[in-house]
Amino acid sequence: MAVLKDNEESKQGRVIEAMPNTHFKVQYKDGATMIGYMGGKMRIHKIKVLVGDMVETISDIRGGKARIVKRL
Repeated sequence: MAVLKDNEESKQGRVIEAMPNTHFKVQYKDGATMIGYMGGKMRIHKIKVLVGDMVETISDIRGGKARIVKRL
């Protein structure tokens, strides 16, 4: 599992849309959606993420994009 910095938080959500360049639209349990991108280890090990998969993301508290670090 990835190590969190002070200004990061980990959330679980479901992939609702696949976009170009390994970006995904992730919807969280609280209803919020965010754009997520594949983390480096997931790219290296060629882990596939499909629409409907549950994933764990790490995002900066300020917002922006989330890094997908685990497929659940």
